[in-house]
Amino acid sequence: MTLLYHADAERGAEWAVLFAERAPEIPFEYRPDAVSPEAVRFLAVWHPAAGMLQRYRNLEVLFSLGAGVDQFDLDDIPKDLPLVRMVEPGIAEGMAEYVSLSVMLLHRHFLDYVGQQRAEVWKLKRFYPTSCLRVGFLGAGMLAQAAIAKLQAFGFTLSAWSRSEKKIEGVTSYHGEDGLNAFLPQCDILVCLLPLTPETRGMLDGALFSKLPKGAAIINCGRGQHLAQSDLLDALASGQLSRAILDVTDPEPLPPGHPFWHHEKIFLTPHTASMTQPHTAVDTVIDNIRRHRAGKTMVGLVDRHSLY
Repeated sequence: MTLLYHADAERGAEWAVLFAERAPEIPFEYRPDAVSPEAVRFLAVWHPAAGMLQRYRNLEVLFSLGAGVDQFDLDDIPKDLPLVRMVEPGIAEGMAEYVSLSVMLLHRHFLDYVGQQRAEVWKLKRFYPTSCLRVGFLGAGMLAQAAIAKLQAFGFTLSAWSRSEKKIEGVTSYHGEDGLNAFLPQCDILVCLLPLTPETRGMLDGALFSKLPKGAAIINCGRGQHLAQSDLLDALASGQLSRAILDVTDPEPLPPGHPFWHHEKIFLTPHTASMTQPHTAVDTVIDNIRRHRAGKTMVGLVDRHSLY
C-alpha cells in the first residue's frame, strides 16, 4: 500500500522524513526504482510523463502536487481513479504573499522606480490612499480568498468574480456573464486566479481588457494559457493597460527573443507565486489517505467536468 512521490528527489527526501514521523503505517517511497509498481497504491506527481499511469495498475488515488490539474491528460487517467488536487495552507499562504507584494509594487510605483533608477531619473510619483485603489479577483476560490484576506488589512477596495455565486465578507461579489461585465470596470488592478478550463482559456484578451478602466494593471497567477499575448502587447501599447505582472507564461520558459523578456511594462517571475510546502502538504496527503481508507470524501477531489 505504498505512496510513491514521483517528482523532485530533494523534496522527496524531505517528504520521506516527515512521513516516517507522522504516518509510519503508510509505506512511502520517492525513488521509483526502489518500489515494485504493483505495490504502489497512491501516486503523488506534478506532471506525469505520457504513459506513466500504465506502469502503476493498482493505483487507488492519484494526487496532484499542485493546486491545479490542467497539467494532467484526463484521457490518460481511468475514469474510476480519483484525482485529488493539493489543498494545503502552504500554497495559499505563498499565493497571498505574492499577490499582496504585487499589488503593493503597483500601488507604490516601485516598478516605475526600477526603470527610473536605471535611467538615472529622480522623480516621485504620487500615490493615493489604499481605499482609492480597486483590486478585483477573477476567481474566488481558496487561493483568491487567502490573498483577499491579506489585502483587506491594507484597506484596498476589493471585489471578486466567479462563475457561480460566492459570498466573501467585505468583498463585492459578482458572478456569471452579466456579473463579469459589471465587475471589470471596477478593477484598477485585475488579479487572475482562475483554474484553466476550456471556458477560461484565452479569457485575458483584448475584449476583456477594453472593459477595464483605462490604465488598469493585471496580475496573472493562473496559467499562461489564460492570456492572449498579442492582445496584452496591444493593450500596453495603447495605454489601455499600464502594467502586467506575469508569474505564468505559455510556454514556460518563454523562448529567447520573446517580446515579454525586455518589455518595460511587463514584470516576469518564473512560476514562483506559490509552491507546495512539504511540512503542510504531507499532513494534507496523510489526511486524505486516511479519509480514503475510511470511505470518506477526500479534500480536493477533482470534478472531471469542472476540472477543480
